[in-house]
Parts: sequence; C-alpha cells; structure tokens
Amino acid sequence: MEEPLPDEELVSYLAALAPETTDAETTAGTSFGNAQVYQLRLQLMANEQLKELAAERQTSPQALATEWVMQRLEWEARQRGY
Repeated sequence: MEEPLPDEELVSYLAALAPETTDAETTAGTSFGNAQVYQLRLQLMANEQLKELAAERQTSPQALATEWVMQRLEWEARQRGY
C-alpha cells in the first residue's frame, strides 16, 4: 500500500510551533515523517511582503516559502544536469 504524501501546510504549521533553537544562523530542527524542519528568519519588511503575497494566493506564508524553496531546488538540479 502506498503511503500518503505529507500535508505541506500541516508540516509548516507544526514547524511554526517548534521551539526555537540556540543557533541563530541555521536551525535544522525536528523531523516530521520524511520532512526536515528548518527555521527561517526574515527581516520585518520581507516577512510582511511574504504575508501579503501568501494572502493574495490564499495560502500560508510557510507554504509559499516552501513552494519557492522547492522550485529553486528543482531549478538548481536542472542547472547541474540532475
């Protein structure tokens, strides 16, 4: 039987609830299923812009940021010929 795909918004929500770590630069956090949680610190203006764009797209800021990271990783892989 095939495992269902993880709910990206639920993973993002749980990541937002995860406690902060002491490392301010990179914070590899808790794993949920086959997903790894990372904290992302944005400047106030960037955070507001992300919120506005997510609201326009009727999604969460976390889901939008995740989508962008995944798109960039796919682009990087294509550039390397993977």
